Amino acid sequence: MATKPALESGQSLSVAPDHPERVGAAQGSPGAQSRGAAASAPADVQARAAPGVDLLLLWHMHQPDYRDRSTGEFTMPWVYLHAIKDYSDMAWHLEQNPRMHAVVNFVPILLDQIEDYCDQFSTGVLRDPLLRLLAHAEGAPFSDAERQLAFNHCFRANHLRLIAPFAPYKLLHDLFVETKAHGPDSLGYLSDRYLCDLVTWYHLSWTGETVRRESEVVAQLMAQGRRFSADDRSALMQVIAEQVRQVIPRYRALARRGQVELSTTPHFHPLAPLMLDFHSAREALPDVALPVAACYPGGRERVCAHIDSALASHERRFGAMPQGLWPAEGALSRAFAELLAARKIRWTASSEGVLANSLRASGLDAMSSDHAAHPAHRPYRVRGLAAPMLFFFRDDRLSDLIGFSYSKWHGRDAASNFVHELEAIAARSTGSPRPLVSVMLDGENAWEYYPYNGFFFLTDLYKNLSSHAGIRTVTGSGVVEILAAESAARPVTKSAPDPAAGQIVVGELPVLAAGSWVYGNLATWIGAKDKNRAWDLLCEAKLSYDKVIASGRLDETLRAHATVQLADCESSDWFWWPGEDNPRESVADFESLFRSKLTNLYRLLQLPAPQALEKAFSTGGGDAELGGTMRRGSLEASSS
Repeated sequence: MATKPALESGQSLSVAPDHPERVGAAQGSPGAQSRGAAASAPADVQARAAPGVDLLLLWHMHQPDYRDRSTGEFTMPWVYLHAIKDYSDMAWHLEQNPRMHAVVNFVPILLDQIEDYCDQFSTGVLRDPLLRLLAHAEGAPFSDAERQLAFNHCFRANHLRLIAPFAPYKLLHDLFVETKAHGPDSLGYLSDRYLCDLVTWYHLSWTGETVRRESEVVAQLMAQGRRFSADDRSALMQVIAEQVRQVIPRYRALARRGQVELSTTPHFHPLAPLMLDFHSAREALPDVALPVAACYPGGRERVCAHIDSALASHERRFGAMPQGLWPAEGALSRAFAELLAARKIRWTASSEGVLANSLRASGLDAMSSDHAAHPAHRPYRVRGLAAPMLFFFRDDRLSDLIGFSYSKWHGRDAASNFVHELEAIAARSTGSPRPLVSVMLDGENAWEYYPYNGFFFLTDLYKNLSSHAGIRTVTGSGVVEILAAESAARPVTKSAPDPAAGQIVVGELPVLAAGSWVYGNLATWIGAKDKNRAWDLLCEAKLSYDKVIASGRLDETLRAHATVQLADCESSDWFWWPGEDNPRESVADFESLFRSKLTNLYRLLQLPAPQALEKAFSTGGGDAELGGTMRRGSLEASSS
């Protein structure tokens, strides 16, 4: 087991010993009201806010559906691996800091898969081949397919953070590299005992830092280092099962005590603006190439289905309808916003790139508008929507510091720097509206690049934020309540908030430009030849689906299965990965999985699959940052 320092080096941040309670979410708390109703704000909200800054921190948790619906088998293990590493650690840090508030966004298809794994652990019928390797019977020989699976998957981790720190695991890696150098057939000399240790170390390395610190089983196995028995692997399997089972209950508990607001995303994470209108991509990039198909057939109906399914599943799991919705990829458009407003969603969000394009399209001067030092440091409403939904636009630079830069810092120094960034924003805003800084990013993939899965960074960050007299951590619905309380306390003769009073000021957008949290445009999912080909393959399948459903020849069960498979094919992930900039191995995995899902859709429709689905349409070959799992918010940040 790698030795862990008791404390990282770095200067501690002085914080005020006395501080007000932070504003949390209404969802799940005893006094919560239904979505859309004016909630009663806590006493500290009703009082005038002290000079300072509000921080809206949102962690987005998402994995696409890795299941082969023709067999029920999982094709990739990322859901349960992120559950035992990232979802567990992120919950722990919030549990240890009850005065820290945040939004955690769970995509429903991720939670569907977590529940699937819970069922596997309960029944003992494992549908993930990597878990079956971990459960391999003592003395039973590994098949050639099982050996290949272990070699293909059990080194897929950040070498610096998840392999090199553990000497026995690094030895397994070095043996593999040295043996493979003599040709693929030479791997046959690696014994079954080697494979047992390899699959065990792979799972040990993917446990979260908090799991390692609290689980005696994990600590003992890491100290043991080698020659893991079937009983050892069974004990580790029980730890994995317990961590996966606790994901949904832990976050449900955090929401019920008002510390965390749980938001949602349309069910299978579809790129809604493009499903509604391919031409929305040209609002940010007028010359972008579009697919051959003129539009996605029946896109509005399909987007509505994803939204409505997400709202229903969220209520079933967490006992309350979500008040906020994070759009897949932070991708918004006017047409999509209208669908959310019609369902009385109280808030949604995107990036400052989308805000900049919207202000430009509205003919507004971003930097001189209403005293704002930074246009993204306030909420907005969009003119003409059916409901007064709030729009938050993330600070791309601060979000990317966490996502891409702080992993290279000492944790305490990074946490201190982030707080100083917020202090500087507050200082620049004296006499102006109280700044609301939105920091929103992937809550899973960044931590693989941090020492100890970000343990020291998150520990100090949450401690410093929750005890700082000038920083108020808020949630999306918490901001809705603050604004309602400030409005109620305002004299009837004064219709607008007073910037000098340190109140939040809401801006208005006449135009909402379509875009995402990647560069403010939609080019990550459309425009390149391979991405457009993916859309055309999906459009062809959707036309076939429409014809078969209209014919009435499928029974109710087949029709339901076909509709779920279609929704699966509509995930944004299948359009993220194709292209020359992403790594070859990842492109091959996701491109192949997309084609297999389309093939299964044709099977359910009782139609022959097109021959085009038998051949790869994208091969990748690039070297994208962080393996392509994340993108920076702006081109400027990418070059810094």
